[in-house]
Amino acid sequence: MNFKFKLIAVGIIGLFSGLAGAVQLLEPPSTPKVSNITVFVAKKIVTMDPAIPNATAVAVADGRILSVGSLEDLKPWTDKYPTQINRQFSDKVIYPGFVEPHAHPLLGGILFNKPLLTPSPMPNPWGPAFPGVPNLQAAIAQLKKYSDDIKDPNQTLLAWGYDVVAMGKTPDRQLLDQASTTRPIAVWDASGHDMYVNSAFLKAYDITPEKTKNVKGAMLDKDGQLNGQFLEIPALSYILKLAGKDVLKPSEIPTDYLYMSDLMQQGGITTSGDLAFGSLNIDMELKIAKAFSQSPAGALRIVPVVYADPFIQKYGDKAIAEAQALSQQDNDRLIFQGVKFYSDGGYLPETMRMEHPGYIDGSLGSSNFKSAQDFANAMKPWWNAGYHIHIHSNGDIGNQNSINALQLMIDDKPRFDHRYTINHFGIPSTAMVMKIKALGAVVSANMSYISERAKLEYPALGVDRVSYATRLGTLVRNGIVTSIHSDAPVSAPVPLKEAWTAVTRKDVYNDGKVWAPAEAVTANDAMKMITINAAYTLGVEDKVGSIEAGKFADFAVLDADPQTVPVNNIKNVGVYATVLGGKVIPVSETKKPRPLQ
Repeated sequence: MNFKFKLIAVGIIGLFSGLAGAVQLLEPPSTPKVSNITVFVAKKIVTMDPAIPNATAVAVADGRILSVGSLEDLKPWTDKYPTQINRQFSDKVIYPGFVEPHAHPLLGGILFNKPLLTPSPMPNPWGPAFPGVPNLQAAIAQLKKYSDDIKDPNQTLLAWGYDVVAMGKTPDRQLLDQASTTRPIAVWDASGHDMYVNSAFLKAYDITPEKTKNVKGAMLDKDGQLNGQFLEIPALSYILKLAGKDVLKPSEIPTDYLYMSDLMQQGGITTSGDLAFGSLNIDMELKIAKAFSQSPAGALRIVPVVYADPFIQKYGDKAIAEAQALSQQDNDRLIFQGVKFYSDGGYLPETMRMEHPGYIDGSLGSSNFKSAQDFANAMKPWWNAGYHIHIHSNGDIGNQNSINALQLMIDDKPRFDHRYTINHFGIPSTAMVMKIKALGAVVSANMSYISERAKLEYPALGVDRVSYATRLGTLVRNGIVTSIHSDAPVSAPVPLKEAWTAVTRKDVYNDGKVWAPAEAVTANDAMKMITINAAYTLGVEDKVGSIEAGKFADFAVLDADPQTVPVNNIKNVGVYATVLGGKVIPVSETKKPRPLQ
């Protein structure tokens, strides 16, 4: 064999060797047992299937879709089997159930149910929205009120949603001491990456500079004392290990999970990713996920994506095997799929890694790996095992390392349909988009970077970079499968608001500003991003995401069609109900808490 053909042979062998561990096989739901059929009739059914884009009737049996079309089209089924015609949606528009490709349902439920300090209003599925705190003075006053309202003077207070940029100051222990000098207080940043504590907290949990000298992100003041700032995931995890038992109470967790389930249901979501499974406690999270997936009170399918670090910390060299074993727990509403890594810091607290250029004040943010090669080395065992890898990636260097690490892994072991997903995609360049296309990667973008953050971040980043954050239009024009997400609890899970942002590039401040209008997409593309593309992002496009025969009968029932209303009204289209596996769940039924049994 001559040298040229030997190289070709080696390349082909490499390609097929990469298939050995690939897990992205088509596995649609099991064959439905057809004895009785329910046909839902609607004013309009938007299937997101390009072959039959619109219909007026869909036949369902055993939680699966049998056929879609008109009542006349369904006669081969309805003439053979006993059939109930359900016309309760005859004046509504049915879409596939919305898919949230990147959220944290358990963590989000826990935190949204805690005392809030968010600057923007935060919806509450069971009551009035939290109005938000407009400034730093109001935030500290609200925190003091929360503390004063607790009867037990020793009870630790955990508040959620403080926004460093909106408030204009990063909290330290002296600032939080203004709320209380005696009660232990922890404030979890809205990005989910940082924690701030007061002096009483440091004392109560015996946290000292000596004990935290190896904890990356445990910050010190000029005198070498802890300043109360615990920045990024390792430092935050350290605090949770010490205080978790006091602020994350097991008895409250079922209600917390239901809180997020109901909030998502009211947004039309029927499937959600859980993008960092194991972050709090692997065993506890598995127990509650299994219970939730079997409870009739729940209104979601959950697709957990394991977070690599806690699995490695707990299981060592058996981490991958333990993660793979979780698939044995799968059922129709719990589908384990994929692994997650973090490339850099957060967009909201301005800790993402920026370098070309950096932040306007000269800072650069943080990266979790020194180089793309280090990042690739960390992911390689999971890549070689065939895992679908999801990356938290924000800054220009964060995105660069994420993309280059993929190139290095492909060079070492090529894989078809690896579906490597870059999540958030805060500050990308056109070159990055081109490289993503060349490497066959996928993007899931956080639309709150435009709708809620652009106005807040431009003093630190400049108008150009905050304007083209996420680059949806460029991604679509390059043919890259793209979805959009909330990253709840970073922002509320409201898919139609995300679609509105994608189409209009407007923010929520009603000032008429349009951020990089050339990056806007069509309403049809935006709806793909919360249905079939989102399902593809999670690796469940064979089960959900479109209304096709064989898939789960999961629908979002809307008051109007987001693709035909004026674009400014997309976010205002009402969600009337969802359908999960053929079960109708009116929004009116998820407006109050109930037992998760």
